[in-house]
Amino acid sequence: MEARDAIAGALVGSDGEEQAAQEAPKAEKTPTKSKMEQLFGFKREDLSSWQSLVALLNRPTDPACLGIFRCLFGMLMAIDITQERGLSHLDYKYLDGAPVCRFPLFNFLQPLPMDWMYLVYMVMFLGALGIMLGCFYRLSCLMFISTYWYIFFLDKTAWNNHSYLYGLIGFQLTLMDGNRYWSIDGLRRPSIRNAHVPLWNYTLLRTQIFLVYFIAGIKKLDADWVEGYSMSYLAHHWLFDPFKVILPVEVVSLLVVHGGGLVLDLTAGYLLFFDATRPYAFFFVSYFHCMNSQLFSIGMFSYTMLATSPLFCYPDWPRRFFGHFPTFLKPVLPFTSPDSQTSTSCAYPESQSTSREQQETPAVPKAPKLRFKHKLRAVFAIVYIIEQLFLPYSHFITQGYNNWTNGLYGYSWDMMVHSRSHQHVKITYKDGKTGEIGYLNPGVFTQSKRWKDHGDMLKQYATCLHQFLPRYNISDPEIYFDIWVSINERFQQRIFDPRVDIVRAEWSPFKPNPWLMPLLVDLSPWRNKFQEIEGSLDNQTEIVFIADFPGLHLENFVSEDLGNTSIHVLQGQVSVEVVEEKKNHTLQPGEQMQVPAGAYHKVYTVSEGPSCYMYIYVNTTEAALQENFTKLFELQERVRNGTETEPLPPELQPLIAAADGDDAEVNATDPIVRLFLKRQRRMKEVKKRREAGVLERLERFAVKKYYTIRRGFLMSAIAMRNLAVGLPPLEQLTREVAFANMKEPQAEANQDERLKDEVGHGEL
Repeated sequence: MEARDAIAGALVGSDGEEQAAQEAPKAEKTPTKSKMEQLFGFKREDLSSWQSLVALLNRPTDPACLGIFRCLFGMLMAIDITQERGLSHLDYKYLDGAPVCRFPLFNFLQPLPMDWMYLVYMVMFLGALGIMLGCFYRLSCLMFISTYWYIFFLDKTAWNNHSYLYGLIGFQLTLMDGNRYWSIDGLRRPSIRNAHVPLWNYTLLRTQIFLVYFIAGIKKLDADWVEGYSMSYLAHHWLFDPFKVILPVEVVSLLVVHGGGLVLDLTAGYLLFFDATRPYAFFFVSYFHCMNSQLFSIGMFSYTMLATSPLFCYPDWPRRFFGHFPTFLKPVLPFTSPDSQTSTSCAYPESQSTSREQQETPAVPKAPKLRFKHKLRAVFAIVYIIEQLFLPYSHFITQGYNNWTNGLYGYSWDMMVHSRSHQHVKITYKDGKTGEIGYLNPGVFTQSKRWKDHGDMLKQYATCLHQFLPRYNISDPEIYFDIWVSINERFQQRIFDPRVDIVRAEWSPFKPNPWLMPLLVDLSPWRNKFQEIEGSLDNQTEIVFIADFPGLHLENFVSEDLGNTSIHVLQGQVSVEVVEEKKNHTLQPGEQMQVPAGAYHKVYTVSEGPSCYMYIYVNTTEAALQENFTKLFELQERVRNGTETEPLPPELQPLIAAADGDDAEVNATDPIVRLFLKRQRRMKEVKKRREAGVLERLERFAVKKYYTIRRGFLMSAIAMRNLAVGLPPLEQLTREVAFANMKEPQAEANQDERLKDEVGHGEL
């Protein structure tokens, strides 16, 4: 039997027997395979001993599927570098000489000077390009993963599961024979062209993707996900409109978003594994990832996961697929010949001489001769899989990272299981010498927002502020944080103790965080009551649910925009102090009181247990603005229909021009009319974009990506020139950067300010 036929049915991942049977020589009988071999692609005997397992993992396998995946992964990473990795905005991310607080995984890691960071990114890009082309493959993989992990460790604020997955796959490909099929290396070195790869190459990748799905499903067995609180807002997205035709939005959230996501993650790996269920898995997995690409800003993750699905197919599927293409395209397409070369990376069964009588019966090949490298690679594959099974549940080791999430959140595959909202963030500093107390704008000296949710980043941020504030005559400052967070639609509550100076607070990755306030899970049943309360309010009334710990208090300022603001106690006992009036009011459950607008008040929790209360308020400024908008719209409709008989005053004359389709915003003198016309123009633009055809959307997407990628490479070229010959005159550098910053004319014309900033929404 030919080598390829001998291995076709022995691939971990049910590589199938029909294909091998069809391609076997007709004169040779295909041996009957056991049920286990038909389902899993290997026999029970292959697991009976260490020698058999090593032989199985090093069994020669078709390199075609691995080669296509290598090409797709390299291409997607090359695109990802310009986007999510940040090449297009690198100069904004790494500001040379600016006082910026950073959040590396290890504190000793620091970014290089700007031009050198561009060089790091170019090395990473060239590595990804080399992986895609299979050119100097090992070197390209090393170039990619060394720079990738450096950038990944350099910024924890960008740390997430899918970025971690890219690094893992890059590491795996470095040790695999991914350049044996459709690669430039194969053209340079005919000895490796179309050569077998060992089975563990596929086993590792398949297991990795299986774990991504399955463990993500295990993590979704959390009560918050099962009960529909983790991602309830997704049901309002237009992608779920077809489901909302027959189901209420609440049912869509519970059954489709949460139930569907849970079932898919738990079953996707199994469905992809088996031949009978793989077509259905392809459909649902592809639909799932296409939806995710529209729901979330997750870069190339959806497309990378789509690229991993064919790994579960027969390894020779590219040969059969490209075999259907016209003959004149064959020179530029991958090999379609079923014959592969032998490879020293694989373990082949030893041939044995047989007599003429023995040749009439099927020959039983001898066990392959295993070398030390085969055993070493088998050990690596097994250890790697065990490590990937262990890491998502290793949070008992990294206890210092547990901040209402599971440890080092970026390697747990607990994707999208937590949604957060922040109501109140206050940073207080105290001068260590004078005792002077002041407040800092949240986010000062940093571009990130994730420090608000993670104690390790909060510690780094406080240490950084401690270093920068002395420049502003604040000596030896103490830093206190008062941060209120709601996780999965619970009460807004403190996540860190506001009485602790974080600069001097202890933190260790291996010990529990002592100044982390516990999540009030006992109050989770209140979420059902929240929906009832919110449903009883009108559209103009807003509500915020608060929970606080005994002995602490909330200091709050009610904006003048917020009228009729009241506090309603739900549980526990609170004392409300109106600062200007110097009066305290004690409230029991079921009681309420008005708090004045434009003034500070403090809410003390005086009960033995946590207190729960809610703010109910109306944004009177916005309500009045909406009322004016309604009147102006009705007036404009009457002008358009010719039913308005009264002449319009001068300040309303622009409405006539707008009704005729002219852009009269420039002529509007009344601020309300100007804002009304601007909002109308914006709504018209949004409607036009939503109703655009497929070709127009594709063109808009392509143009946007072009200018993004264009900026990244032009800025990289400037940096390479600076490293090579030095900085040019400032005027020349300014012109070059301005040219790189050029945007498409349509985008420049649509740079409207956000309406929210103009309206001046008040926040509680």
